[in-house]
Amino acid sequence: MLLPRRFSVAPMMDRTDRHCRVLMRLLSRRALLYTEMVTSAAVVRGRTPDRFLGFSAAEHPVALQLGGSNPEELAVAARMAAERGYDEINLNVGCPSDRVQSGRFGACLMAEPQLVAACVAAMRDAAGVPVTVKTRIGIDNLDSPEFLASFIDTVAAAGCRTFIIHARKAWLKGLSPKENREIPPLHYERVHALKAQFPHLEFILNGGVTCLRAGLEHLSPAYDPPLDGVMVGRAAYDTPYILADVDRLYYAGTDPVPCRSDIFRSYVDYARGQIAAGVFAHHVLRHAAGLFHGRPGARGWRTAVMASGREGENLGGLVALAADLDAQRAEAA
Repeated sequence: MLLPRRFSVAPMMDRTDRHCRVLMRLLSRRALLYTEMVTSAAVVRGRTPDRFLGFSAAEHPVALQLGGSNPEELAVAARMAAERGYDEINLNVGCPSDRVQSGRFGACLMAEPQLVAACVAAMRDAAGVPVTVKTRIGIDNLDSPEFLASFIDTVAAAGCRTFIIHARKAWLKGLSPKENREIPPLHYERVHALKAQFPHLEFILNGGVTCLRAGLEHLSPAYDPPLDGVMVGRAAYDTPYILADVDRLYYAGTDPVPCRSDIFRSYVDYARGQIAAGVFAHHVLRHAAGLFHGRPGARGWRTAVMASGREGENLGGLVALAADLDAQRAEAA
């Protein structure tokens, strides 16, 4: 299966759960969506693996991100995910948090390229779907272009053909995960250099991309060589309506861009079913709090969404509020 990697939404802890992904799919039919990171141990040893692997058919194309460093355990988790229909399995080699490091996975694995290669090989043999790696450009003092190229070469030899590169190094000590997303400088040129050195591999740029058009430039002849795709993280969550332009800008889509109120009305239909099945309303609705970000009335909208999320009531009132905000925008135009 050829996945639409020109644009993807990053895996984000406490954000890209199955409810969030349904909302994002309403905004874009083509974007590749990623789950939150799930540890292979939780999948394999947990009593209820569907708690971690469950997703709806409407989310396709969707990829599962796994964290771990035990090849055998990762292979079992990857096979379980593939059997449930995930389109891709991604190995996290980029998260710098202390909790992740204590489990010997995430960004610290960059120091062990042979182990990463063994994990990839085991996952590929077990899953039968694409296995990709999300990584940084380096960690601590292992951050030279030569080190990064050697890491890519080693892991590619195990069969990985797609690398998602967060174009910052990570400091494993001294910076929080949030600081590691902001303080180390971005080096987009290193990702383009990887594409020049390994033209047969696929490279997806991650880190600092908040504007769809700016991200699109990295896929254009303005860069030599152009990259294969971009991945957007927090901007896609905090300002989700930007995703409504993805299909048109990245995939030459011609469908009309849906308005915010229509998107939310469809999402409420989904939310009602989830709430009826016992899911707390807040767990579903919270992802729509940023839908009117940057628009007049955005603060009131966020407050109303979060209040309804706590109470599980007044969904019809929220639908009406969304329609009113869109109508005010149309009148102002």
